[in-house]
Amino acid sequence: MQWETVIGLEVHVQLATRSKIFSGASTAFGAEPNRQASAVDLGLPGTLPVLNEQAVAMAVQFGLGINAEIAETSVFDRKNYFYADLPKGYQTSQMYHPIVGSGEVEITLDNDVTRRIGIHHAHLEEDAGKSLHESFSDETGREMTGIDLNRAGTPLLEIVSEPDMRSAKEASAYLRAIHAIVTYLGISDGNMAEGSMRCDVNVSVRPKGQATFGTRAEIKNVNSFRFVEQAIAFEAERQIELIEDGGEVVQETRLFDPDRHETRSMRTKEEANDYRYFPCPDLLPVVLDQAYIDRLRDTLPELPAAKRARFEGELGLSAYDAGVIASSRAMADYFEEAMHVCGDAKQAANWVQGELSAALKREHLDVAQSPVTARQLGELIARVKDATVSGKAAKQVFQALWDGQGQSADDIIDAKGLKQVTDTGAIDKMIDEVIASSPKQVAQYVEAEPDKRGKMIGYFVGQVMKASRGTANPQQVNQRLTEKLDARR
Repeated sequence: MQWETVIGLEVHVQLATRSKIFSGASTAFGAEPNRQASAVDLGLPGTLPVLNEQAVAMAVQFGLGINAEIAETSVFDRKNYFYADLPKGYQTSQMYHPIVGSGEVEITLDNDVTRRIGIHHAHLEEDAGKSLHESFSDETGREMTGIDLNRAGTPLLEIVSEPDMRSAKEASAYLRAIHAIVTYLGISDGNMAEGSMRCDVNVSVRPKGQATFGTRAEIKNVNSFRFVEQAIAFEAERQIELIEDGGEVVQETRLFDPDRHETRSMRTKEEANDYRYFPCPDLLPVVLDQAYIDRLRDTLPELPAAKRARFEGELGLSAYDAGVIASSRAMADYFEEAMHVCGDAKQAANWVQGELSAALKREHLDVAQSPVTARQLGELIARVKDATVSGKAAKQVFQALWDGQGQSADDIIDAKGLKQVTDTGAIDKMIDEVIASSPKQVAQYVEAEPDKRGKMIGYFVGQVMKASRGTANPQQVNQRLTEKLDARR
């Protein structure tokens, strides 16, 4: 039997507000445990929540960014459940009237095929605390679990997709698209390692051609693109094997073990009524007018899809190049600045995706941390274009810029004597010396068939470049060598 995997994602995005969603406590990452949990976050008697307006604005901006419906009235509800890191015994969320309605996100797959993934809704909510399952022990040596409530009350936007994805690759592409949108908008830093973005993955399988969905399992808190793909691949295979062996898939919550690349059962899945949702009595409905929504619409930057289309249509980049560069706002901004300096979009794209990206990957750095600025790279590309340096020498200049050996490409070119020799007389002199010292190779070239001379001339080019210490213009060397050697036939 052939099987089809059905996938939906619930992406939790930590909003980049300085304070929490219902209190003035800080949201800064890395504080000592329980230093940023206020009385409001803990739900102590006598406290009342006050909604963070910036969190509302960020949710609306996201909704506008995916062409979604924006609810003029949204309502906060209490989601009641007991867990050690949920100090109030309930989570303030939006169940029945979320702030963002249906929208869609376009994804691009490896073969440049695009698909639109539906978004059911996105809602605001507060985060819970964090259980630290580390090696804590009391005076008797008993192992204990620590509870850090710094994260309690941190504003989240939960983005709930439709079950429109059919492969792990599609799910990863969707998650990357969401990451690009929220970081372009500046509503989240998207740092998955720090928990700023994580997702719950819903996976089910069904026979191909079957209209009804199978029973799904929810894999909680997956925090990397790679882990999402691995979790889906394992879970789909687990469910298929279970059904084919005569078993049944049960609706449950599972976790993903990245060390063993497998999912494991945590608990059977609660239904919505188990949470006893009801409107939060401490918060009024959020009412937005159209003028407020329009003002936020005017603040939107150029988003990834529009930037990708502009890079293709106006700058002439390939679909692949445009997609890679536009996937990150920091990378796109870097590319555009370098391009404006050098005046060549294609060369800027080649250097950003080539030499720069390789160096960043090697040093485990983000483009924002690059030791080589966009202006420096643009100036270097300009020196390649005007033949001041060869492509090979330019790589030496780049490495020197990376190592902080100069403030500009020109500084390093001068200091290292890398300026390209374009003087015809100087080049002819070097060529004549190489020809004079290579009688055997010259004879072979002269006697060779025309279709073989192209490869043979490489020897002479190499010798001239060696004599010039790589500073001779390769195009001129090639042209003058061909002329001089052909004249001997």
